[in-house]
Amino acid sequence: MLLGGLGVLLAFGVCEAVSRAGLVRRTYLPPASEVLARAVELAGDQVFLDGLGATLIAWALGLGLACAIAIPLGLLLGSVPVVDDAVRAIVEFLRPLPSVALIPLVSLLLGSGTETKVALITYASVWPVLFNTVYGLGETDPLAKDTLRAFGFGRLAVLLRVELPATAPFIAAGIRISAAIALILAVATEILAGFGEGLGIFIAQAGLATDGTRDVLAGVVWAGALGLLINSVLVWGERQLFPWTPEHRGRR
Repeated sequence: MLLGGLGVLLAFGVCEAVSRAGLVRRTYLPPASEVLARAVELAGDQVFLDGLGATLIAWALGLGLACAIAIPLGLLLGSVPVVDDAVRAIVEFLRPLPSVALIPLVSLLLGSGTETKVALITYASVWPVLFNTVYGLGETDPLAKDTLRAFGFGRLAVLLRVELPATAPFIAAGIRISAAIALILAVATEILAGFGEGLGIFIAQAGLATDGTRDVLAGVVWAGALGLLINSVLVWGERQLFPWTPEHRGRR
């Protein structure tokens, strides 16, 4: 944490010095102190906070739907090779499609509003959770599965008692990756679509305003702070739930 804080202070000082020294015009890069002050000021702006809440609601709904789809589907694909072989081509076709390219189509189908954001967030966020679930099942200890089968446990019991607990850390890591993707999509969809309310709308409107660079950067600070907070909470949750994993051992 100390080194991280020093890194933040160093970046802050460099941005402040570059702007104050006139190396970059203030219309392009305002001093970091002014941007930070504006970001703090926005915490008292109810309109901004309402938009921020709309972004977080879309983020939470999209991420929740992605988990509800990806985890059962990943367990199915990882447990039944025939199903995995049957849908692999479809999955590999859909996975590389950028979500932002689907904005016009989804907007036509669902209209403007939270539904469009949630649909795009869900589509983009489902893949890390899905593939981490499939990968986690593949890494399950075969000896533990064979032991339960030897004692007469069926396929479902092996899944619930051995495979799912062993896969849980992989699923959690996928959720953490998807949480960042979901936040990116929530803000990016608002910026590119140009409708509704949210943090992305605030940034987009500030970019069109005269001398709006400070507000744009203040919005970016909020987006970065949200991403850092969400990631920190999820990492903490992983440490509490899975302290035996190598990356979390001894860090509780």
